[in-house]
Amino acid sequence: MDEQHKAQHTTQHNAPLPEGLEISGYRIVKKIAAGGFSIVYLAQDSAGLAVAIKEYLPDSLTRRPEGQLKPIIATEKTEMYRIGLKCFFDEGRALASIVHPNIVRVLNFFRANDTVYLVMGYERGRTLQEHIIKRPKKKDKPLMPELAIRHLFAQIMDALREVHTRKLLHLDLKPANIYLRADGTPILLDFGAARQILHADLAKLYPMYTPGFAAPELSYKKELGPWTDIYSIGAAIFNCMTGEPPQAAHERKERDRMEAHYLQLQGIYSAELIDLTRRSLMLDPLKRPQSVFALQKILRDKHNAQPALKISSGLISQLRKLVGG
Repeated sequence: MDEQHKAQHTTQHNAPLPEGLEISGYRIVKKIAAGGFSIVYLAQDSAGLAVAIKEYLPDSLTRRPEGQLKPIIATEKTEMYRIGLKCFFDEGRALASIVHPNIVRVLNFFRANDTVYLVMGYERGRTLQEHIIKRPKKKDKPLMPELAIRHLFAQIMDALREVHTRKLLHLDLKPANIYLRADGTPILLDFGAARQILHADLAKLYPMYTPGFAAPELSYKKELGPWTDIYSIGAAIFNCMTGEPPQAAHERKERDRMEAHYLQLQGIYSAELIDLTRRSLMLDPLKRPQSVFALQKILRDKHNAQPALKISSGLISQLRKLVGG
C-alpha cells in the first residue's frame, strides 16, 4: 500500500531491511511505515511490479541493529515471539484465501530471517484517518456527507462480513486501518488482530488497541465476537461525523458522555444514522447488533437508507474529490 500505515505512530526501534535487498524473489525499495508489531516496505517482485511487504517484528520482543537481517530475541521472550510468529503466519494464510474487493489482498507469505513476511497488493491513496483530518470542520455542518458515509460503510460492512464468515475477527478496525483508493473505494487492512479464531483460546498475544475505537470487552479479553468489530464500526462512523474518536470505553464506564455528542449531531445527520451509531457503540455487547448482517439490515431497512445505496456517477465523482482533497 502507498503509505497505508502512515497514520500509525507506535514505537519501532528496530532497523529496517536495507534498500536493494533481495529476499525470496522480491527487492526491497524502501520502508514506507512502521508500527509496534511490524515494518512495511515498498518492494518489487520478479516482474518489476510494486508490492507492499509487511515484516513481523514486534518492537517489545526484538532488537535488530543496523546491518543485521535477523532479529535478536532475548531468551525469556522467545516463547512469546514464537506465538506471535505463528499467529502472524496463520493470519497471512487465512487472508490469502480471501478474495474481496474491499479487503487487502495478500499475494504471498513466506519465512525468512527468523521471521515472517506478508506480501500485499500495492495501491495509491490514503487512509480514512488522513482524509478525516484534512476535512474542514464547520459548526452545524456535516464533516463528511451522510451519503458518502453510508456508501463507504456499506462496502466496509460487506468486507467485514466476509472476514467473519471465515471465523476471523479484525479487532483493530479504525479509520487508520481503512484505506481509500484513488477512486474512493475502501480497503480493510492491517489485520494485526485477526490472528485470533472465534471461540479460540484468546490468552495469547494482544496488539495495542486505540482508545475510542476498541470495544470494552477487549480489556478483559472475553466474549469477543462479531459484536466486538461492530463496536469499532460504530466508532469509525462517529469519527467520520465528528472528526474525533468516541469517548474511550473505560472512561464511559465511569461517566458516559456519549449521549451529549449524539444530541449535537441531531439536525446534521439523520436520526437513523445516529441511532445506528448509538446502537453499535453500546457498552453492553448484548445490546449491540450481533452480526454484520444485522447491522446491514438496520442500514437498509430505514426509509432514507435506499438512496445511499444507489451508486450514481455523481456520487463516485464526489467520493473521488473527497479522497483527493
